Amino acid sequence: MAAVKSNNKKDTYRATAVAFMIIGALFLIDKLIPFASIGLPWVMDKDNLLLYASICFLIFKNDKSVGFVLLGLWLVMNIGMVISLLGTLSGYLLPLVLLIIGVALFWASKR
Repeated sequence: MAAVKSNNKKDTYRATAVAFMIIGALFLIDKLIPFASIGLPWVMDKDNLLLYASICFLIFKNDKSVGFVLLGLWLVMNIGMVISLLGTLSGYLLPLVLLIIGVALFWASKR
């Protein structure tokens, strides 16, 4: 049990370290060559920093729950953009995704 907790801490530290390094590198690059000047102003949006952190946690941490929570927060904060990107599909896709998530959670609670 102690080995699992130790490994969990190492995963958390690794994912946090990589997220900090990526965000720090993005800030440094933005100071040297602003992303807005090359047509990429969305790279340094404060909402997208949460997306970068969630991707790092999903890649580097064995327990994916933190990454999924951060990704969910990013989706909630940017729901307007997600719906506009999906266009007319969003009318069908959102209810379908909610149904799939509900069924998956129900199935997982039965196990």
